[in-house]
Amino acid sequence: MATYDSVPRNVPLLEVRALQRSFYGVRALDGVDLVVEAGTITGLIGPNGAGKTTLFHCVSGLIPPEGGRVLFDGRDVTGWRADRVTQAGLVRTFQIARGFPRLTVLENLLLYGDGQPGESLARAIARPAAVRRREAALTERALAVAQRLNLTRVIDDPASDLSGGQKKLLELGRALMTDPKLILLDEPIAGVNPTLAREIAEHLHALRAEGMTFLIIEHHLDLIARLCRPVIVMAEGRHLAEGAFAEIAGDPRVQEAYMGRRRWAS
Repeated sequence: MATYDSVPRNVPLLEVRALQRSFYGVRALDGVDLVVEAGTITGLIGPNGAGKTTLFHCVSGLIPPEGGRVLFDGRDVTGWRADRVTQAGLVRTFQIARGFPRLTVLENLLLYGDGQPGESLARAIARPAAVRRREAALTERALAVAQRLNLTRVIDDPASDLSGGQKKLLELGRALMTDPKLILLDEPIAGVNPTLAREIAEHLHALRAEGMTFLIIEHHLDLIARLCRPVIVMAEGRHLAEGAFAEIAGDPRVQEAYMGRRRWAS
């Protein structure tokens, strides 16, 4: 896999400034500021209702923010459509794995390929040489992604037949097919058995070593502690704290946000 280093090292890959979003009068994001440096696995944690998924929605273009800015790869992408954000190299996954359940694993991967030529009656009949070459390149990439994520043995199975963990891997694989610079992962091990959860963590660690950047929402704090540095804590739609996991775990503000006045177990 290629490395992803198009942004100068002194410039954050992602910068969110004073982001705001409300729903029916309730402020889900209340001026969030955060930075994701290139080549990191940054954790994003916080109690339910903190605004983490809404932040992902706004950053990825799924919904527009009502205020603030999103800067990615040196450009202001605030309010861009989701497809345009993806083309710029910022892609997200979802807590509930999406995709096309009746299509095979290979077909699902191909649909998300960067520069997908698409289908039309004329293309289907004539199949120009450029289309054939691109389809061949995408197939080669999809097979490589499947092999990397240990999905080769189910490459011809419909996505609906996959286990929960395999669906999470396919979700990651579809993201990799877009040739991303930054992947927003929404609970990548939620509902996954411990063996596959460890495997997913190993894949993320290896991808980061190659230069990939991640921002991860996850409620399994053992994964956050093992993989993420820094860790950002959100509460009530705001950036609350940031640092290494041990630092934020000992922060009284974080302890109160999660469990009132009780202290976290060591």
